[in-house]
Amino acid sequence: MARASDEAVPFRGGTGYASRMRLGLLFALAFTSCIIQAPTQEGTKTAVPKAAAAPPVEVKSGANFGDKVELVQATLTPGRAMPGESFHVTFLFRVLDTIDREYMIFVHVEDAEGRVDRLNVDHAPRAKPVSQWQKGELVRDDFDVPVPPGMAVHGLNLIMGLWDPRTDERMPLKNRDQVRNDGRDRVFVATIPVGN
Repeated sequence: MARASDEAVPFRGGTGYASRMRLGLLFALAFTSCIIQAPTQEGTKTAVPKAAAAPPVEVKSGANFGDKVELVQATLTPGRAMPGESFHVTFLFRVLDTIDREYMIFVHVEDAEGRVDRLNVDHAPRAKPVSQWQKGELVRDDFDVPVPPGMAVHGLNLIMGLWDPRTDERMPLKNRDQVRNDGRDRVFVATIPVGN
């Protein structure tokens, strides 16, 4: 003879499909509400989804340096910089005439609002030295610009030119009235927004 304690006792809501679904939902809600994020060394952090990378910014220039080199265009990837990360820059130059000196490409990255000291990203061209550039050739130069962590700016101006480190002279900008510049043989390339 079976005892009352040995008999199956149906769930109060009934034994049908709907009752089992309510029970499953109840357990799921109770279980997920008990999950908490584990603390880290810095404390409990909520994961913030990273914003999608901004599309590249492509800027046509036409800046003529010394009737020797034309900056055809610049591409900044991504089109928005983030503190603590780098953005990539590609310059495309057209060689107008032979060059007898080893110029460097100077790049000044300045706060668009003028509050923070500039970053210098001066470098020799990556592909080959300037003295080996051939008339009529298109030369591509790629480099990265690191944005310091915690840099509290809304935008960065990218300014460039060509510079001879031996004489400390810049290659003169010939078409100052046609391109944005500061009158000191520095060409304004673009402003890149910073942050979300």
